[in-house]
Amino acid sequence: MAGERIYRQLMIRFFIANFIGTVVAFQAFAQHNYNQSYAGQNLSRVAFPIGGIGSGMLTLEGTGAISHMSIRHHPDMFNEPVMFAALFIKGKGAKVLEGPVPDWKKFGQRDDARGGEGTDHGLARFRSVRFAAKFPFGKVELADRDMPAKVTLTGWSPFIPTNADNSSLPVGALEYTITNSSDQTQNGVFSYNAENFVANHYYVAKNSISSITNGFVLEQDTTIKNPEDKGSFAIFTDEPNTTTDLCWFRGGWWDPLTMAWKKINSGDTKAVAAVAKDAPGASLYVPFSLKPKERKTIKVYFCWYVPYSSVRTGGKSDNSSDTTLVPTNKDQPSPYYMPWYAKRFKDIGEVIAYWKDNYTSLKANTQKFTNAFYNSTLPPEVLEAVAANLTILKSPTVMRQYDGRFWGWEGSNDHSGSCYGSCTHVYDYAQSMCHLFPSLECSMRETEYGEGLNSFGNQCFREALPIRPQAHGEPAADGQLGCIIRVYRDWRISGDDNWISKLYPKVKLSLDYCIKTFDPDHTGTTIEPHANTYDIVFWGADGMCTSIYLSALEAVVQMGSYLHENTDEYQTLLAKGKLAMETKLYNGKYFFQKVQWKGLHQPIDTGSYYYKAPEARVLLNKEGPNYQYGNGVLSDGVIGSWLARVCDLPDPVDENRVKSHLEAVYQYNFKTDLSNYSNPQRPTFALGNEGGLLLCSWPSHDQPSLPFVYSNEVWTGIEYEVASHLIFEGKVQEGLNIVRTTRKRYDGRVRNPFDEYECGHWYARAMSSYALLQALTGVTYDAVTKTLTVDSRVGDFTTFLSTNTGFGNVIYKNGKVALKVVYGKIDVQHIQVKKG
Repeated sequence: MAGERIYRQLMIRFFIANFIGTVVAFQAFAQHNYNQSYAGQNLSRVAFPIGGIGSGMLTLEGTGAISHMSIRHHPDMFNEPVMFAALFIKGKGAKVLEGPVPDWKKFGQRDDARGGEGTDHGLARFRSVRFAAKFPFGKVELADRDMPAKVTLTGWSPFIPTNADNSSLPVGALEYTITNSSDQTQNGVFSYNAENFVANHYYVAKNSISSITNGFVLEQDTTIKNPEDKGSFAIFTDEPNTTTDLCWFRGGWWDPLTMAWKKINSGDTKAVAAVAKDAPGASLYVPFSLKPKERKTIKVYFCWYVPYSSVRTGGKSDNSSDTTLVPTNKDQPSPYYMPWYAKRFKDIGEVIAYWKDNYTSLKANTQKFTNAFYNSTLPPEVLEAVAANLTILKSPTVMRQYDGRFWGWEGSNDHSGSCYGSCTHVYDYAQSMCHLFPSLECSMRETEYGEGLNSFGNQCFREALPIRPQAHGEPAADGQLGCIIRVYRDWRISGDDNWISKLYPKVKLSLDYCIKTFDPDHTGTTIEPHANTYDIVFWGADGMCTSIYLSALEAVVQMGSYLHENTDEYQTLLAKGKLAMETKLYNGKYFFQKVQWKGLHQPIDTGSYYYKAPEARVLLNKEGPNYQYGNGVLSDGVIGSWLARVCDLPDPVDENRVKSHLEAVYQYNFKTDLSNYSNPQRPTFALGNEGGLLLCSWPSHDQPSLPFVYSNEVWTGIEYEVASHLIFEGKVQEGLNIVRTTRKRYDGRVRNPFDEYECGHWYARAMSSYALLQALTGVTYDAVTKTLTVDSRVGDFTTFLSTNTGFGNVIYKNGKVALKVVYGKIDVQHIQVKKG
């Protein structure tokens, strides 16, 4: 009998263990739900940016770890310094306040074939972890059966639409809420610990760790020869009983971390004084006592100050042989990039003081944004797509130079920016900053029509950094024409008539140059060879760039009429182009490209690199120029109509034909499974059993032998453009299907949900996702006429609205519109309700 009882108990334990294992396995492979927590395998790649606009970044990983430490004005994607919080409970020991290390970090990353030396991955951690984001707040929940406490970590940095300066601070915070989950009083120590990751220990200048109230500053000094190496990173709390160890044990091998952990794991809070230099690391300790179910929140403040850089990019000036330096002046005191915050603050001490003094109000106003944004009835996949790509504004993709002007890379490589210059045809797609931070967006227009425009009207499609005049090369048709449309948009958002009056003559000069260059015979189409966002040149009229051309003409007509300027020439050309677009570039189902390379004003250069090989010349004579799309269904094929929609311009192309084109794009280019699809270009944006929207397809099987570069790829920025355009045209479910498929690829298993990449991480084109809000609701605010417009495609709704002067919520119910302003003010004098 005893044996049977033991056998039954063993079997029960076996089945319970298997059941628990099954549940754990199910959780590990559970699909992430939009805007909900990430857990199990969906935590693997989560890295949530924290930092200010153009100030640098660190990321809070889904486990609670800190990585991607990029504070020196360039990306540093694999910079995961030893810095961690730990919780010591008397009688239980200590654990790092992070979840388990993701499997991908154990082998194959950097030098991890050496066992992960130089990391803190071997320290004990909490077993259970979940992550959730409500931008710009990321929350990590930690639990462990061996610890009588649960911990919630919230990471954030200020993000307050319309308040660009407070949203550009080099700061961040982690708030740890510790809850005693036992029925006994628990005594313990919270610590935050960091190696001096700011220092270069092989550098001749002094590096040190200094004391501040309730914390420490990691520092690297510099020499006159290398000012860019100077930097400071502060870590502190507001806990009055904090003690600090300002110098970990100095020794060989892994002695510093070994001895630091020994101290942490014993609950030792003894203070250690600073040394002159070469301190390996530092810790701060906060002892506490919690009664049963009692909780305590400890704030860890981060801020940094790196006033100089070695970043300088762009070509030489038209009027100078100088290719290295520019004269210094009050707006740009260095020939290299300097961040805006270096003008606002003189040193790390001023940043610390500002962060301390304003923490409560900055958090409250940031929370107002978060509450307003998520106080929405729109589909969760849309909110997730929009919010996920707002993180681009906290990434090293974006910069804000000394005089306060915005500048951006296209994306971020692992250790450098990718594709310089606020590239005009990439930023055509970005629709978030113009609404959230109109002053920064307007600064881009001022650069494009200032340093970026020469006396002939040729506009650089890449701006130098530091921003300065440079030689003008081949223009980009889509970028230069798109800038004209964006001037119109930004004027209506800002309501600043003086601004548009000053820019209009330069906008007109730019348009005239485009006409002369791309349409010298006034066909109304971009017929001459024209460079574009695919890094190639289109030959002959095409739907993509012609539609942008028509919208640019419409924008100038609208602005000119308002300013009482004569626009007859542009109106005539607009009408002619509209007719040509709808008859000569439309096949009854979609818009296409009429490839032409003979009989143009600009001949093709058959001696160029692309046609040197004999086989390339044979192909040229047989098919025409390389890299065209011809009869293909181009996802970007009517992007000009989309730009008109999002910029609140009249659509210059017949709506029924536009709708038909989008239906063809959805039919032929949208794939839910790419397993049988071959892509010899850049495949990992979407491949295998993943889905996505192809840039182009050829349903008539007449694809050129060498179609335009990237044609086989999937780009999220274009996916959101097409999705929102479909929704504008009443195809709501089709648009949402594309959004869902896109976000499914970014569910945390393989890709970071907060890093939609293209040519680099945090790629700017993906900010096209913001257009989804307008597409679904038709909500716009025109600051010129003080008019709030609603044109719903989803019935009743509540949505977020940001303007030049404030933000809040628009509520549409039973045909009536209500506006709730939660920050700033929005002067609405007229309300217009359209029928979506």
